[in-house]
Amino acid sequence: MNATTVTTDTVDLADPATFADHDLTEFWRTLRDTSPVRWNPPTRQRRGFWVLSRHADIMAVHRDDENFTSERGNVLVTLLEGGDAGAGKMLAVTDGPRHEQLRKILLRALGPRVLKPVADAVRANTRQLVREAVARGDCDFALEIASRIPMTTISNLLGVPESDRDFLLTQTKTALSADDDAIDEEESAMARNEILLYFQDLVEERRTAPGEDLISTLAQSTVDGAPLSDEDVVLNCYSLIIGGDETSRLTMIDSVYSLAAHPEQWRRLKDGDCGIDTAVDEVLRWASPSMHFGRTAVRDTEIEGVRIAKNEIVTLWHSSANRDERVFDQPDVFDLGRTPNRQIAFGYGPHFCVGSYLARIEISELLMALRDFTVGFERTGEAPRVRSNLLNGFHSLPVRFHPDRAGLARDDNLSGAK
Repeated sequence: MNATTVTTDTVDLADPATFADHDLTEFWRTLRDTSPVRWNPPTRQRRGFWVLSRHADIMAVHRDDENFTSERGNVLVTLLEGGDAGAGKMLAVTDGPRHEQLRKILLRALGPRVLKPVADAVRANTRQLVREAVARGDCDFALEIASRIPMTTISNLLGVPESDRDFLLTQTKTALSADDDAIDEEESAMARNEILLYFQDLVEERRTAPGEDLISTLAQSTVDGAPLSDEDVVLNCYSLIIGGDETSRLTMIDSVYSLAAHPEQWRRLKDGDCGIDTAVDEVLRWASPSMHFGRTAVRDTEIEGVRIAKNEIVTLWHSSANRDERVFDQPDVFDLGRTPNRQIAFGYGPHFCVGSYLARIEISELLMALRDFTVGFERTGEAPRVRSNLLNGFHSLPVRFHPDRAGLARDDNLSGAK
């Protein structure tokens, strides 16, 4: 289905169909220019909420933990339900000193020094998956490569047995209703519960037989002198498996989709005319896999002269901020050499994504494997979009790879020399 454009007075940003069926480029441009703080009105089913579209305003709210809280939910699905069950326990929906202590625990486990062996495993896994796909020629990149990289990585970190990983991948997709508009909220809720129950069993195992994994680290950690409860550990594992899979997976899928659509940018990457780190920033900006985050005002305040009342919901639309003409030169141009690039795909401020370093490793290894093993690729079928008011991207991407014989041979020689 071709996306249609919409007018600002007909858009409901709480409705997943808005994003699956419409091109919102002009909508966001209009909001940034004329209504940067817009009210999305209530319906009979849900309350209304504020919509921020400018980069500067969104950055300001991300920094402002005095006027806004994450503890009543940080995305529309929980904000509109009246709160998040993980509030005060799960890092993403915890504020204040407890958030700082939880964050330190996770950052120690997800920092560059600790992740060196993990990064090596990401590289080996990614290169093997891409090599195998190039050898086959045709594949569904989303299913056969992109879904395998982040789930393998985060499962290795958490110590999830290989036999359970397909189950977890299926549950994470269902939990966010990302791949099938036939999935209703009840099915999504059941999937979320399945993930929580799974990790409850795993936490109980690691309490008695700790290993070298992140679950064991969390199970042995303390906050304010008290051990983390099973619920604390389970909820943070849930957050890591959901966030660690979706952001990287959707960005990788979008990067291949966009490189196929912009062959001149693929040529720059292939020829080494742009740095990998710079390219990673641009594919993150372009994909904006998490379209929004949200906060609740804890007191009356103002944004751009608009009064925000206590307890009102404010949504921060990264998908708009990452195309803001006030920050990015020619923002609707896909430019792998873009610098500076103030993309905020991972958020900003106190809640900046703790897994961002790992996600960047995954995306960069994918781009390098593509550069080394294929001379080019093209789409061979439709790329259906996810149906979500949170996630942006495609859940299927049929492609045909053309092998780089010289690159494959160089890799064979390097592998044989080890």
